[in-house]
Amino acid sequence: MTPGLRLRQICLVASHIEPVVGDIAGIMGLDVCYRDPNVGKYGLENALLPVDTILLEVVAPVQDGTAAGRFLDKTDGRGGYMAIFSCDDPRERGGNAERLGVRTAHVIDRPPYLGVQLHPRDCRAAFIEFNHMAGGDDPRGAYAPAGPDWHTAIRQERTRRLVAVEMQSPEPAGLAAHWSAILGAALQTEADGRPEIALVNCTLRFDNGPVDALSGLVFEAADANAIRQAAHARGYAVTADAFTIGGVDFRISS
Repeated sequence: MTPGLRLRQICLVASHIEPVVGDIAGIMGLDVCYRDPNVGKYGLENALLPVDTILLEVVAPVQDGTAAGRFLDKTDGRGGYMAIFSCDDPRERGGNAERLGVRTAHVIDRPPYLGVQLHPRDCRAAFIEFNHMAGGDDPRGAYAPAGPDWHTAIRQERTRRLVAVEMQSPEPAGLAAHWSAILGAALQTEADGRPEIALVNCTLRFDNGPVDALSGLVFEAADANAIRQAAHARGYAVTADAFTIGGVDFRISS
């Protein structure tokens, strides 16, 4: 089932949209491409920033009682919220997930866009969404959630691309196997023995941690020193080429 599957978007959740979005943009050298008015119906506001052809989204609740707000309360501010994958067959993949006992939480059917969101409790660690956009097979092509001209906001002077998503669990092998089954993607093993799932444009890495969580993002930097200096200037503690924004570790790889 793996062919055609690629990471399209990572979504973080914050209690407030600022300063998180401004800090990510200012530190990583990224631009906001779109703020989607459609998320207002869920009591949210958002901003999307392209990291090459993967979208980094931040959502924040603007009213009480939102799913995103409950997520923040349950996780004590951990911000890794959703991993969104583009594919040719979101309904088929959603059906496969249901056969594994993973419920469908929500379907977004707004032609030419179709998204199937799976229940985070069943996925463990974070929401998984499968989506398809007619005409969006080109990684820089049409993608409605990011606005009509999202690709014109791509900036790579400081950050080239997102290369890995880090997941943690008290049982990382079990979480990795679970995500492998949901995604229909083969498990591999890193040199140090840790499990991973390699997609065409990104790798999902699984490591030990106290809870199931989408815990970190690894970026290939064009100017790692500029990123470190910008993070320090905005008051973030940078340790071993990493710093934390919104409860998620941002790791810099040169």
